[in-house]
Amino acid sequence: MFTERAEVQVRPGVEDDLEALTALYNHYVRETAITFDTAIFTPPERRPWLLSHPEDGPHRLMVAAEPRTGRILGYATSSPFRPKAAYATSVETTVYVAPDAGRRGIGTLLYEALFAALSGEDLHRAYAGVALPNEASVRLHERFGFQHVGTYREVGRKFGRYWDVAWYEKPL
Repeated sequence: MFTERAEVQVRPGVEDDLEALTALYNHYVRETAITFDTAIFTPPERRPWLLSHPEDGPHRLMVAAEPRTGRILGYATSSPFRPKAAYATSVETTVYVAPDAGRRGIGTLLYEALFAALSGEDLHRAYAGVALPNEASVRLHERFGFQHVGTYREVGRKFGRYWDVAWYEKPL
């Protein structure tokens, strides 16, 4: 799948993206509570994650890139919600946008492409956890039809404090 709008290409992620995707994710590990990972990754450590998101099936990786330079502006994934078999028709989705690419609609482009790619899959629900506060992520998920279903209070500790995670659900 290929989408171009506002000089951004959205396409499935490939192994050549691994270094840039790892650097983008590591920014959020080091600088924010958006992810609860606390140690940065090397590209080889992150490779199994990338390979767990093939170009087809319910677990996808969509990448937004500048068409002229190929620079990664963000990515979205659908991943297994939980490992038990009965959860197979549920996915957890997430979006990460480069810190200097915010407010350009990159998250919207990524979710449009991701949900279009998932439309033919045997999926029933998508879930998203949003570490709070994160108004941009809350707005994005609500725009795509996610509804708040609950909040885990002080569920993660990072940077010497506890963080809440709001959970959102979307029928597929």
